[in-house]
Amino acid sequence: MMLGPVTAALSLLAFFSTITMAAPIPQAPPITSSIVLSGTSLTVAPIANATVSTTASATASAVSAVNSTSAFNATTVTPPASSSGKLVVAHYMMGNAYSATVASLKNDIALAQSASIDGFALNVGSDSWQPGRVTDFYTAASGTSFKLFMSFDMTVLPGDGAGDADLLKNYITSVYDHPNQLKVNGKSLVSTFSGENSFFGQGSANAGWQFVFNGVGAVEFMPSFFSTPAASAAMSVVDGVMNWNGGWLTAATTADVGAQPEESKIIAIANSFDADMAYINPLVAAGKTYLATVAGTFFTHYGADSYNKNWLYNEDYSAYARRWDTVIANRDKTDIVEIITWNDYGESSYIGPIGVDQPNSQAWVDGFDHTSILPLTAYYAQAFKTGTYPSITKDQVFIAARPHTYNASPNDPVGQPTNWDTVVDDMFVDVLCTAPSTVVLATGDGKSQTFQVPAGASHLSMPLTVGGYLEATIQRDGATVVNCKPTGYTFTDSPPAYNFNFFMGGC
Repeated sequence: MMLGPVTAALSLLAFFSTITMAAPIPQAPPITSSIVLSGTSLTVAPIANATVSTTASATASAVSAVNSTSAFNATTVTPPASSSGKLVVAHYMMGNAYSATVASLKNDIALAQSASIDGFALNVGSDSWQPGRVTDFYTAASGTSFKLFMSFDMTVLPGDGAGDADLLKNYITSVYDHPNQLKVNGKSLVSTFSGENSFFGQGSANAGWQFVFNGVGAVEFMPSFFSTPAASAAMSVVDGVMNWNGGWLTAATTADVGAQPEESKIIAIANSFDADMAYINPLVAAGKTYLATVAGTFFTHYGADSYNKNWLYNEDYSAYARRWDTVIANRDKTDIVEIITWNDYGESSYIGPIGVDQPNSQAWVDGFDHTSILPLTAYYAQAFKTGTYPSITKDQVFIAARPHTYNASPNDPVGQPTNWDTVVDDMFVDVLCTAPSTVVLATGDGKSQTFQVPAGASHLSMPLTVGGYLEATIQRDGATVVNCKPTGYTFTDSPPAYNFNFFMGGC
């Protein structure tokens, strides 16, 4: 993950003193009541009964656009966050919100709610202006059902000495009693990105985090530590664990699947819950909870003179939707899903609007809007929260494709990203259909494929054409129901630089 500019000194700021449902999910486990509404708090039961396996700113028009393309029965704003017994939140990079205002943050909240997202995990770093922006976020959420909670980015926040705990304590106490602070089991939810080596002047990470939480009120701690799942579960200070890397196909590297892997290999990884169970098994034994993640695109392209990060994860063949299906089928094992991310432009994982505060990622982000995926997100988020896929009342198309051939060789000083050869030069299409339909995909003149799809969600793909375009058409009873041909896209074999970000469009 990337942060905005980091200032040399920290200056602490004072903070402020109904859905029509269709058939049940195929093969989904029974709905469990592991979260119960209790005022503004959630009660989360440990996953003791889970089956153990071995194996920057949005605009009001953007909100209207998502609502107008809604492919199922849903209200503009979701019901109160905890009313369904499950939560969907999104990871929000505060380092990419320097220019945000209360008004723009209100728009972010409204857009997220239109996608059935219940809250944001606020990833905070060491920038001196970030406490003020967190204040603005809680102000923006006031009067809504939208929830917020802190996620401390310990890759940039100091955690060596006892004094390093002060900033974290101030964040927690300043929002503890705010009505939009997410409470779990009557305690303020706190998460992290890393922090397994943060001792805060104590003898261990476990003692260090206990030191952070002393005197701040009751905390429900669900960090994303990059230690073994068993080690995280064994820490007494930990109430649950977030599996950060679970959302992407991290097992689809060149070393794992080889170059140009078969479609079946990628789909098998997207459909697998084994990596999640590696966390859940020790958590079950310890009587603790699991926070699952869902993610879409991942591409970062920084040279050695900056962040020195240059790799991608294969997310082909509708991996985002397939990951949702996998989590939904295992919803008895987790009560909270975190989407990674709302606005991490540096790693291309954003599903929210492209903001003005990018971490020098414009070369692979500008022109690659991802908000067309929000209605699809709402479809799956509602299925996770309710245990039933929503009834589709409007046919809809979602398209994703990369801008150049996988083996292109531009004069790019950063060089080829790791895992470049795992992706295929295809257009990937998700469709939501109200009834059985014919779907025609085209990537150029005379280049098309026809598919027969059932009612519901289907995942399709076909090869891209150099110099071509993206087009998907839903037909039924001899008539065109939806025709989607996004503008601003051309597939090339001679790009000026590497860009494995997805171009997305929807209709």
